[in-house]
Amino acid sequence: MAASVHTDVFIVGGGPAGLATAIAARLQGLRVSLADCRRPPIDKSCGEGLMPHGMKALQGLGVAIEPRDGVPFRGIRFVDHELSAQADFPRECGYGIRRTTLHRLLMDRAQEVGVEMLWGARVQYGEPGTLCVDGEPVRGRWIVGADGQNSGVRKWAGMCAKFEGAPRYGFRRHYRLAPWSEHVEVHWNSRSEVYVTPTGENDVCVAVLTRNPRLRIVEALKGFPAIASRLAQAAPTSREMGGACVSRSLEGVSRGNVLLVGDASCTVDAITGDGLSLAMEQAVSMAEALAKDDAEQYAKEHRRIVRLPMMMSRVMLMLAERRWMRRRAITRLSNHPGIFARLVATHVGEFGAAKLTFRGLPAFVQNFLKMRMERPALSAGELDSSQVES
Repeated sequence: MAASVHTDVFIVGGGPAGLATAIAARLQGLRVSLADCRRPPIDKSCGEGLMPHGMKALQGLGVAIEPRDGVPFRGIRFVDHELSAQADFPRECGYGIRRTTLHRLLMDRAQEVGVEMLWGARVQYGEPGTLCVDGEPVRGRWIVGADGQNSGVRKWAGMCAKFEGAPRYGFRRHYRLAPWSEHVEVHWNSRSEVYVTPTGENDVCVAVLTRNPRLRIVEALKGFPAIASRLAQAAPTSREMGGACVSRSLEGVSRGNVLLVGDASCTVDAITGDGLSLAMEQAVSMAEALAKDDAEQYAKEHRRIVRLPMMMSRVMLMLAERRWMRRRAITRLSNHPGIFARLVATHVGEFGAAKLTFRGLPAFVQNFLKMRMERPALSAGELDSSQVES
């Protein structure tokens, strides 16, 4: 297909963020073209969980997820060896769905609403304001970068990203096995975290996050005997995929008529499980702003959308890297399930962060803050990387 040279919104990147933005913009009555150098199906290593707020945004786009597409999950469960704590979402469920299935559903909906999709297209960046697709100049009111954490659009527009911390590495594989939990499970040890997400009646997604780029799933599971035992007789149903992930933030997500969405605009460490949900929310907010020709409205909404996930990412990373703190936190969350439920509700947007902070600060939070200053002595068997850092 030849590129549309005249359009309202031209989107670079055909992953979930780009497709969701395209659908949302079409629903606002805008003409939309989307280009990606890849061809479907497009896959990526991720935990494949959509939080309730992401599901709400997806439903607002008219994307219907059928029972055959994936499975709901009720909440989150933290596990560190013999310690565990879990909490349910307050109202709606999250959803485990394979990345390729979600991509197909978004593509179908984009075609249905009239998005022009240019797959296998080569995007070329010229002088500021000059963009070509397969040699054809693009003249759009708005250019949207939805091209991932190493965004070419972001570099072309001169928007710089600020890195937060050293990179981490994620690896993902699926197994043919009936899910054993109605929760997304987060398991910790000193080297990595393992996330188990139900993605079908007989399908689970296992993802590993680590600082070690050479650690692979089979080796990582040796440190998680309970999971390894469950998977011992389960056949893998996908190849192992991996990639680097790092938290990035930008001073701004728009410059002139160029805007960024999804990982191109901000990357939250995968430890929060919020990547897909953030992209869905940002897509809806961007489309509403573009319909009003108001990029600043999107910039404000973007700051609001990512503020809490960025904070949660820092807290979760702190727990991941300090075993003594993590184990004490899980113990207290287990002993105070109401507090854990409130934290989960805040994380998915059902309970405002301001209310959590100011409506009679819970004793758990007070104790947790105090615990950071009163670190207990560890036995020789509990030495971890945080001691070396100290």
